[in-house]
Amino acid sequence: MNKTSKSLETLRHSTEHVLTQAMINLYGKKLKMAMGPATDDGFYFDFDYPEKISEADFKKIETAMHKIIAQNLPFKKEVLSVEKARGLFKGNEYKQEWLDEIKEKKEPAVIFHTGDKFTDICTGPHLKSTGEIKVFKLLSVAGAYWRGSEKNKMLTRIYGTAFYSQKELKQYLQLLQEAKKRDHRKLGKELELFTFSDLVGKGLPLFTAKGATIWRQIERFVTDEEIKQGYQHVQTPSLAKTDLYRKSGHYPYYKDTMYPPMKVDEEELILRPMTCPHHFALYLSQPRSYRDLPIRYAEFASQYRYEKSGELTGLIRVRKFCLADSHIFVKKQQADKEINNVLNLIESIASVFGFKKGQDYRYRLSLGSRNDKQKYFDDPKEWQYGENLLKQVLEKRQAPFFEAQDEAAFYGPKIDIQMKNISGKEDTAFTVQYDFCLPQRFKLAYTNEKGQDEQPIVIHRSSVGAMERSIGFLIEHYAGAFPVWLAPVQISLIPISDKQLAYAQKVKQSLEEKNIRVELDDRPESMQAKIRDAEMQKIPYLLILGEKETKAKTVSVRQRSKGNLGTMSLTKFISQITKQVEEKTID
Repeated sequence: MNKTSKSLETLRHSTEHVLTQAMINLYGKKLKMAMGPATDDGFYFDFDYPEKISEADFKKIETAMHKIIAQNLPFKKEVLSVEKARGLFKGNEYKQEWLDEIKEKKEPAVIFHTGDKFTDICTGPHLKSTGEIKVFKLLSVAGAYWRGSEKNKMLTRIYGTAFYSQKELKQYLQLLQEAKKRDHRKLGKELELFTFSDLVGKGLPLFTAKGATIWRQIERFVTDEEIKQGYQHVQTPSLAKTDLYRKSGHYPYYKDTMYPPMKVDEEELILRPMTCPHHFALYLSQPRSYRDLPIRYAEFASQYRYEKSGELTGLIRVRKFCLADSHIFVKKQQADKEINNVLNLIESIASVFGFKKGQDYRYRLSLGSRNDKQKYFDDPKEWQYGENLLKQVLEKRQAPFFEAQDEAAFYGPKIDIQMKNISGKEDTAFTVQYDFCLPQRFKLAYTNEKGQDEQPIVIHRSSVGAMERSIGFLIEHYAGAFPVWLAPVQISLIPISDKQLAYAQKVKQSLEEKNIRVELDDRPESMQAKIRDAEMQKIPYLLILGEKETKAKTVSVRQRSKGNLGTMSLTKFISQITKQVEEKTID
């Protein structure tokens, strides 16, 4: 069988059906099936069961699955009326809800039988029989709200995966182990970078002083780079009248992901889900000429979007995020050059963080559909022009990219930067969007060379994406061992005894005068304990100060990646670390 991603999906989807059947065999009528799709790296199954099921139960569940596989039961597709299908799932409110949606679409129900003992609603595809399933493993169990909404009942979710060979499974499990070590949620807690509070709310991270230091270094770096390239950094409010988003078309188009409007005095206000309408208002604040273009507004802008509780994931998916946002107003003939400039900036910033094009990230050309006039702005000619332009830019740059139909913004096509995480899964990190729709809605104009009004094109772009998500990526990318320029604490000063405390204070002062982030460990602990704790915190440099160093006015240097570097003068060490910070070197 061809081991394409499509055939892997078929294998995993079929294995999920076997899991569901095994669960019913083991737990009987008390268990209600909910849903269970294949995923990018495996499958999962949600079920409603009154008793707790844990990973300790996996052995007996896998044994039951092997029995079904050994029977080599055929997968058989059947198409029938919704009403007839309802009878097969009596007493299961989850399946009835699925059937309600199928009926609303005026479609028949599609079900799959596994042999003659198990049936589920499913469109397939599946393997010919259970006997084709060779290698699988159940991985974990977790709680999951029905359809990801906390308004619904909490279900039990079992995750698993399947492969064509034991070797592939082994490699995947090793990858999972490494991913667990690098999980930003785990490291964020251990390194005291961020936390969550039930009192504050779900999906609303709180950054500690250490986490905020990383944030600050990234923001300063990106802001400086953008200003060098002609961006005007602006500030706009996180709140706006709902009318602003009605005009842009985001409301009610994005209504389900926006927070409810608030009545304040005589106005209806809403937390902003995006920044573009605010930047359009800035553009409209005075007349514009062709001589002014391109105008590049940039902002680290807080935005708010409703994400279902079941979809919230650490810093990767949150309800409030800060986007390194920008909107560039250009003449149509300037768009090609400006998009290239944007991609140059994105690639330059990514390289500083150590992300490699084609290895850690690639481009996705996200296209619209001419037939879906409800989802996409209706202007076929402009869609064609914009899509061709973005494709030509990527081809001329010989950039690694793939096309994705029906992934565009409603106002135009875009280039998404798909970043690969430690598990091998891709998330959209940054984006570059070509917009011919919103300038028309807002009646944006500039005076051209002939003295006539002309409509600009707007390029929406993010240079480093959402700060929360990017910090999550970086924690996992570095496994918490940040390069010196980003490290929350760059140096731990460790005096061997109290006799060296006075000298340690002088060294600390000298380092702080050079804007070096340093902590003095003056706890009544042994030197070995202090070294161990500093290493656990992944601090880049440890300076050991003993009697010899105090007399000679030197420091004994230990570097995180290289071990003991010996003794050197403080002046030499400061010069060395300052150079690393300025050059933003990566260990």
